[in-house]
Amino acid sequence: MEVKLKICGMKLPENIQGVATLKPDYLGFIFFRDSKRFVDGLTPLFVNNLPAGIRKTGVFVNEELNRVAQLAVLYGLNAVQLHGQEPVKYCIALKGLLADAGIELIKAFGVDERFDFNTVNPYSNVADYFLFDTQTPNHGGSGMTFSWALLENYKLNKSYFLSGGISLESVEQLKQINDPRLYAIDVNSRFELAPGVKDIDKLKDFKSKLAL
Repeated sequence: MEVKLKICGMKLPENIQGVATLKPDYLGFIFFRDSKRFVDGLTPLFVNNLPAGIRKTGVFVNEELNRVAQLAVLYGLNAVQLHGQEPVKYCIALKGLLADAGIELIKAFGVDERFDFNTVNPYSNVADYFLFDTQTPNHGGSGMTFSWALLENYKLNKSYFLSGGISLESVEQLKQINDPRLYAIDVNSRFELAPGVKDIDKLKDFKSKLAL
């Protein structure tokens, strides 16, 4: 599969260094204080010094606009993922604040059987990518998978990250997805030994089986 790999919910420096040896395309750091994977122990210096080939992604949920911009610069982020109910005008304003730094904007949406994919349309001119995750009250990290058949209702040409409960057992189903808009696979809780601590051997096996 010619898609990229994002490993999200990184928290502990030693574990992060181990995961970085796998050379994922994206590493996700959660700046949402209510998350079990909140990055309270990570210093900006550590994150800035991660390998240049890995796109460092900050995950924010309904955060104050200027704080997102400040943290993005402080931690040397390459992408910002908005995982709350951020309106279009918020995204436009943030994109303006980040323009000089060349930081990608990823807008996440929680998907279930009731989700209306027309909701994403107003964001198409501001987001660089969409991210489709399982709809949960806790803004991701649930380990639950939504029905990928629902993606047939997504009509735009904007590329997207696929997230939500993806595990080693998902490999064969992922191989069946024939959608050129699928840009990256986003994994998190199903590859953990504890919240924020990734199982490097499992990730290596997943990456190998999907030839990512």
